[in-house]
Amino acid sequence: MELSKTYLDNIKALKSAILQSRYKAATLVNKELLTLYFTVGKFISIKIEEEKWGAKVIESLSADLQIELPGLRGFSATNIKRMRLFFEAWKDQFLISPSPTAKSEAIDLQEITFSPSVTAQLENSFSNVSFTHHIEILQSTKSLDERIFYIQKTASEFWSLSTLKNHLNNQTFQKTGSLPNNFSKTIANDEIRQKALQSFKDEYLLDFINIEDNEDKDERVLESEIVQNIKKFLMSLGSDFAFMGNQYRLIVEDEEYFLDLLFFNRRLQCLVVFELKTGKFKPEYMGKMNFYLSALDEYIKQPHEQPSIGIILCKEKKNKVVEFSFKDFNKAMGVSTYKTSTVLPTAYKGLLPDVETLKKLMD
Repeated sequence: MELSKTYLDNIKALKSAILQSRYKAATLVNKELLTLYFTVGKFISIKIEEEKWGAKVIESLSADLQIELPGLRGFSATNIKRMRLFFEAWKDQFLISPSPTAKSEAIDLQEITFSPSVTAQLENSFSNVSFTHHIEILQSTKSLDERIFYIQKTASEFWSLSTLKNHLNNQTFQKTGSLPNNFSKTIANDEIRQKALQSFKDEYLLDFINIEDNEDKDERVLESEIVQNIKKFLMSLGSDFAFMGNQYRLIVEDEEYFLDLLFFNRRLQCLVVFELKTGKFKPEYMGKMNFYLSALDEYIKQPHEQPSIGIILCKEKKNKVVEFSFKDFNKAMGVSTYKTSTVLPTAYKGLLPDVETLKKLMD
């Protein structure tokens, strides 16, 4: 039996309504849990301050709660300590009042609203983020602005815990908007320019890449590693990027040209080229990128799309050299660096043998 279009539309409408309802229900449940954990955190914080509760008391409390409420989840000693952290981290940003339904002999559940200074930034995001995500953010950030950034991103882009950890490890907050670029003179629309600045980072952590730190290494090796781990690379870029291909073929006047990596950014509504360089940035890279972007805009870009953007991803760069190199080019470009898991932190350099020395020792 062939289903009519009207019937299928009805199914889609019902499906949408069910999913929206489930999402709202989950949000309400999460909000209640966060309220409960905040209240328990306040209770524990006060007891530690006034009655000098220690770790053993909290462990006993957790064990006794399991006896009183068999099968209770989320109230391990570790989690109760996290509830205290949750309360103490946010107490100065909340306006707190007891619930009107709370009994006087019980611990009052707190009605939590944000103070005016952070309301606009958080009211639509905070309760959409799980307690586990909140704790990960609190343990990995240093400032309120940084905290708010990750909460908003987690809520709006539906980051899983592993995705959040990846962005925290990559210091996305610090690197977002710091990309050396020429957007101010090549992107006329203020809104699109701001979106572009927020879409790219000064440095990308490619900890899934496993290549030796060698300036002469063929860029195709780096490209191959990225393509084999394209899902992880997309996580590094952000949720708005869609992968269109590597060695993307362009034909100009019967000659072939190949772009290393080509993406489409839904938020910016434009094509984005990544050209890969395993060594230091060189000024001549700009001319090649400007040519690629002109060709993309002429032959590939759709009429409704914004002009293409190019990012040169290299191992090292000097910002003044990049700044001078941007001059006199009319296409939107930026220069980022990448870091792999093989890069040894500066503090440890000299303390361990280099790769070549280790190879000789192993032979």
